[in-house]
Amino acid sequence: MRRVISRITEALEPSATLAMAAKAKELKAAGRTVYDFSLGEPDFATPAHICDAAVAAMRAGQTHYTPAAGIQELRAAIARRYRADYALEYSPNQVVVSNGAKHALHNVFTVLCDPGDEVVIAAPYWVSYAELVKLARGVPVIVPTRESDDFKLSATQLRSVLTPKSKVLLLCSPSNPTGSTYTRAELAALADVVLEKDLWVVSDEIYERLIYGGQAFASFPTVRPSLQQRTVVVSGVSKTYAMTGWRIGWTLSDAPLAKAMGDLQSQETSNPSSISQYAALAAIEGPQQCVGEMLSEFARRREFVLERLQRIPRVGCGQIAGAFYAFLNIQAHLGRDYNGRRVDTSDDWCLALLEQQNVATVMGSAFGAEGYVRVSFAASMNDLAAGFDRIDAFVRSAQ
Repeated sequence: MRRVISRITEALEPSATLAMAAKAKELKAAGRTVYDFSLGEPDFATPAHICDAAVAAMRAGQTHYTPAAGIQELRAAIARRYRADYALEYSPNQVVVSNGAKHALHNVFTVLCDPGDEVVIAAPYWVSYAELVKLARGVPVIVPTRESDDFKLSATQLRSVLTPKSKVLLLCSPSNPTGSTYTRAELAALADVVLEKDLWVVSDEIYERLIYGGQAFASFPTVRPSLQQRTVVVSGVSKTYAMTGWRIGWTLSDAPLAKAMGDLQSQETSNPSSISQYAALAAIEGPQQCVGEMLSEFARRREFVLERLQRIPRVGCGQIAGAFYAFLNIQAHLGRDYNGRRVDTSDDWCLALLEQQNVATVMGSAFGAEGYVRVSFAASMNDLAAGFDRIDAFVRSAQ
């Protein structure tokens, strides 16, 4: 019989975050109380004015196909926002609205990569990056970074891995999974290499509004002249406005690349959800008080998590400059027995923690960083308090 599943699909790694969330749901369905810190999803409801806009759009009959790259009103609103926030000039035809930032990234790599083109990715990295590059027939080049450097890629490291096949540098700031956020100076140093070596840059800025401690966010194309023409900015409404299920993301790029992504999307999905697009328009153009309120609550949870981690023996964590993740160093707790179960890897550790203490996290191996664990603090304070008590008890149970 002929091969059924294509080789490229067979080689894909499933999403570890979704897999851990599925295991947590199985336990919940079995009647157990599970503290789920696996998904990168705000636990807030989508603000009411955004939901109202979706209802109004349905009642107005906005339930049909839209242009493949998104409705003109939303594309124009996104362009205006980048002009106001970052002094970046984009026309609406340089904006492509997609079915979430993940779909936007798929479009980018499919359009940019020919077979064998190399995409440089700093580890730890979001679980889907490497797989999306592989789907586009590109080659992910993973560059390990160090906790002592706040898991940031340096210009020296970038230069050292470049080859004649290097085409794209992928950046994520603030970072999923570490929360690390590049300063303008750090981005400028990378930009100098990008310009010298004629690279494209894909800048995933989905967490741009979730910054702590007064640090200023720097959008990559703003740090050097002429970067805008070789940078694709990726973002969306999911994290900022608690709209993960609405599936609206976007790219901003030069016009020929945007047209190519729009043409690709026209064959893949026809268009993003019409109703979600009108909801996203209300999110961007409507009151922004909700963003500040959610950020304040995330900041409160961040402080709690950092304080609580100080009381758990030999578990390290950075300062979490952005996003809503704590990336825990658990290396001191591997190679030990937990209530009769041997734990040697981050996969073992996360599964044992879930089974023994009903706490769902994500193993660092999925992010290219064995010996670490990602914890999302997009959860209520009560759940965080109970969950971290259980993590503490789990660590102390090791022999």
